[in-house]
Amino acid sequence: MIIKAIPTNIITGFLGVGKTSLIKQLLATKPADEIWAVLVNEFGEVGIDAGLLNSSDNGIQIREVAGGCMCCAAGVPTQVAINQLIAKAKPDRLLIEPTGLGHPNEIIKVLSAPHYQNVISLRSTLCLVDARKIHDPRYREHANFIQQLQVADVIIATKSDLYDAENTKLLYELQTYLSHIERTDIPVVSHSNQQPLPSALLDYLNQPRRVSLNINGHASAGLKLGSLPTTAPSLFRAGGSRLSELSLFAEGAIEAALDFDDRGIVRKQNQGEGCFSCGWVFEPSQEFDFDKLMDFIQRQAQSSNVGQVLLRLKAVMITTDGIAGFNWIDHEFTVVELDDTLDSRLEMITMDDVNWDEIELQLIACLS
Repeated sequence: MIIKAIPTNIITGFLGVGKTSLIKQLLATKPADEIWAVLVNEFGEVGIDAGLLNSSDNGIQIREVAGGCMCCAAGVPTQVAINQLIAKAKPDRLLIEPTGLGHPNEIIKVLSAPHYQNVISLRSTLCLVDARKIHDPRYREHANFIQQLQVADVIIATKSDLYDAENTKLLYELQTYLSHIERTDIPVVSHSNQQPLPSALLDYLNQPRRVSLNINGHASAGLKLGSLPTTAPSLFRAGGSRLSELSLFAEGAIEAALDFDDRGIVRKQNQGEGCFSCGWVFEPSQEFDFDKLMDFIQRQAQSSNVGQVLLRLKAVMITTDGIAGFNWIDHEFTVVELDDTLDSRLEMITMDDVNWDEIELQLIACLS
């Protein structure tokens, strides 16, 4: 039985800003006697971020909601995922990472519903921003980018180690942009993933939400979250608000099985918010040549039909050199060694629809 509401933080930000990396750092601060749960939503359909988190700690439970549906207005997939995660983990803290292309005000509405009042205690919403993107119209003019900033309690200027001599200027321009969207009240913390988490950031993590939403979904300061209405249908039995009374709270709920084709491959596509995604899952018996895979990723970033529109490529792959995590965003490419994975998964997000059949053939050619 839940004795007290679970401290819950939403960690939002646009594609590739470093949300997963920050969550890994936050998990490293978890007290040894606590259990933390992480709910991750991805725009793509195959789910990769949980593999990149690569947690082997028994005190950490991770669950994914693929396909960008965490931020849908109905909120049912979100409630089911939250309910099942809490039932399984019984966490002392819950971290929620919506997709970078999602509408964070929708998840806030769901978590602010009356039937979560005694279950979830909303703490500060963190919004990650790469200040170098402020001049890029793909970001500054994108409705989701603006909304993420508007609903945040604190902004984290990530990748600050890459700002070079323009660091101070970039942070000033970020503040100017925040003034433009009427968020001069919001604190900004500069942070690099190569450095320990600032103490100020950890302090914000435990503060109650300051910024709320009115009935139209707009941000405003000082409103009472508990009175916020939601259109999400209730998953609770009538007359109850405790977790033990949830009607769709089966801890052993069965996940949808992957339907591999004769080649041992699953391919899933998605589109929305002006973007397209395509993801592949390969049966665990299939192993990739590491060098060929590296060449494949570099070709996707540089080729004429993808290079100008590729927003993100990420993967967790079983290779001849071990299990590797790949992450490409805005010409920044990182590769990390991972301990374990259930299968190989690769996902691409583009601004235009591309020839996925051709890309699939190139990917299959990387099999060892």
